[in-house]
Amino acid sequence: MNARDLNQLMVEPSCEHQTAAKPKTGCSRPKPGATQAGCAFDGAQIALLPISDAAHIVHGPIGCAGSSWDNRGARTTGPALYRYGMTTDLSEQDIIMGRGEKRLFLGIKQAVERYRPKAVFVYATCVTALIGEDLTALCKAAESRFGLPVIPVDCAGFYGSKNLGNRIAGETLLKYVIGTREPEPAPAGVHDINLIGEFNIAGELWHVTPLFDELGLRLLSTLAGDSRFAELQTMHRAEVNMLVCSKALQNVTRKMQERFGTPWFEGSFFGIRDMSQCLRDFARIINDADLSARTEALIAREEARLDIELAPYRKLLTGKKVILFGGGVKSWSMISALQDLGMEIMATGIRKSTEADKGRIRELMGDDAQTFEEGSPRELIDLVDQHQADVLVAGGRSLYAALKARIPFLDINQEREFAFAGYDGMVELAKRLVTTIDSPIWPLVRNPAPWENSTGEKK
Repeated sequence: MNARDLNQLMVEPSCEHQTAAKPKTGCSRPKPGATQAGCAFDGAQIALLPISDAAHIVHGPIGCAGSSWDNRGARTTGPALYRYGMTTDLSEQDIIMGRGEKRLFLGIKQAVERYRPKAVFVYATCVTALIGEDLTALCKAAESRFGLPVIPVDCAGFYGSKNLGNRIAGETLLKYVIGTREPEPAPAGVHDINLIGEFNIAGELWHVTPLFDELGLRLLSTLAGDSRFAELQTMHRAEVNMLVCSKALQNVTRKMQERFGTPWFEGSFFGIRDMSQCLRDFARIINDADLSARTEALIAREEARLDIELAPYRKLLTGKKVILFGGGVKSWSMISALQDLGMEIMATGIRKSTEADKGRIRELMGDDAQTFEEGSPRELIDLVDQHQADVLVAGGRSLYAALKARIPFLDINQEREFAFAGYDGMVELAKRLVTTIDSPIWPLVRNPAPWENSTGEKK
């Protein structure tokens, strides 16, 4: 991928905050050391690995493959091929002797013959990009030889940030996959939709799909949670796209609108208000009066049910203070969910948040909302002390800092085991918050031990 293509990916024309008077890149410029939070290769894998019936081969040293089984918490209802870590495992001798392309061709052959995937994705890494291997030509030859799609993903880590890698993955699908197959005709009265930037973390997509089925919304594909390669090929026939993560794949929704005329909107499945608004937005854009009526009936039923189920949790959570550090779309979507439970958000992190994300934060928390950028362990602990917060809601990296400081902690990152999306996810979120905050462990660990006095010194 040349510099011109990369620069185009860094700018997102559909972002309302980019103007001629205020030019800016679609994602923050990488800083030295910033790749510790993920490089372009990592971002591309995150976006594409949940395609569960494809083989994913990392072309480079084995260290780039990482722990494939634990790469995010994306779940599947079918094939688990995406969990298998495949790599060409290039050594120094392979690079010196020029054996990289041969090893890749043999790796593709082995994956095809052993696992019978529907497609093969081949990921470039820093090493193979630097030595100038022609990944596109080799994948084209392998596709002709084995008779199935072999797709090059030019995502060398040194290209930039994880977010840039997400966009590279989206461009790859637009170039090689989307629009290459027609879906089965939809039954009468059924409307086709896509979810873009939804990765089915902890299976949270399954809280939402039953609602779509009830309303007659056929989910052609998700990009890429619990998706199949053949489904991704048909995405161009959807009547509307919902963008779940704006920072990752907005280039896909924009270009699908330009090429196929597919309208799109951005939404979140976290929180009662946002979940209901998503369903209304689908009905509004599709412009079907019967669908709108059924949508309002479903929302009224679900919200009435939740009022009853959440009542005991709201009694315990109302007025509790939260420090939120999610970044990106979670910086505002989780605010809505926590406010629906009666909690007060004292401060929220904005690392990886776009200008649109920051605007939504101000809408939800007011213009005086306290935000912070870095979220170091010291800063998070100080914020909790400053606001006398009852719980820290953040990603897994903050877990041990919170436990060492004896602060109740709830993980909302991709490694979590609990699904918080949709109406049912709100009940799960409330349950986990109550369990965390009211755990009997906190009075025990905060008080002096029986053999110590009130200052912590031995008697």
